[in-house]
Amino acid sequence: MTLAVGGFGLSGIPADLIDAVRDSGVKDLTLVSNNMGVDGKGLGVLIEAGQVRKVIASYVGENKLFAEQYIAGKLEVEFTPQGTLAERLGAGGAGIPAFYTKTGVGTLVAEGKPHEVFDGETYVQERAIRADVALVHAHTADTDGNLIYRYTARNFNPVVATAGAVTIAEAEVIVEPGTLDPNHIVTPGVYVQGLVQASGRVKDIEQRTVRPRTSEPIPA
Repeated sequence: MTLAVGGFGLSGIPADLIDAVRDSGVKDLTLVSNNMGVDGKGLGVLIEAGQVRKVIASYVGENKLFAEQYIAGKLEVEFTPQGTLAERLGAGGAGIPAFYTKTGVGTLVAEGKPHEVFDGETYVQERAIRADVALVHAHTADTDGNLIYRYTARNFNPVVATAGAVTIAEAEVIVEPGTLDPNHIVTPGVYVQGLVQASGRVKDIEQRTVRPRTSEPIPA
């Protein structure tokens, strides 16, 4: 099964739904996400449980166990530039089977893929991603499945939500239909087949970097 998961690192991820996947014991997953969390958190819990066969991601540098399994040949990995990954998911949601991009031309990313020349520039073909199940985290939802995201959760969750044959969302706040301003809805409920209440757990941060406060202006 191919599982697409929204969020960015540990920010804006559907942590409760990821835990539910872990608890289900499902195996041989293909995971599609920007990155794989960290050891023991986020998507790292699925790697730790040995439930992942293949990963499609743009960055995996925060997860040591992932690196160990990749080097040992236990994980198949398809690296995809970040913007291309977002576009592949968006294309999957829009019913577009493939598109051409300049990103990756002349690198390992483009090896074995069709190339075309447009207006004198070489482009590489990228295939859309369509997931069996998509998991997303929203801040606010109504019971019809309309979703509103906040802050970093706007990264990848909207495109992931459209790319799943079945999309399940967890939301921090769930309200009755007709409550949300239609102008604020990012993902229409037509894309969402399941909705659960988020647990309100503490949100993890991968790396916390601070600097001394100062009243002096920061040099340009």
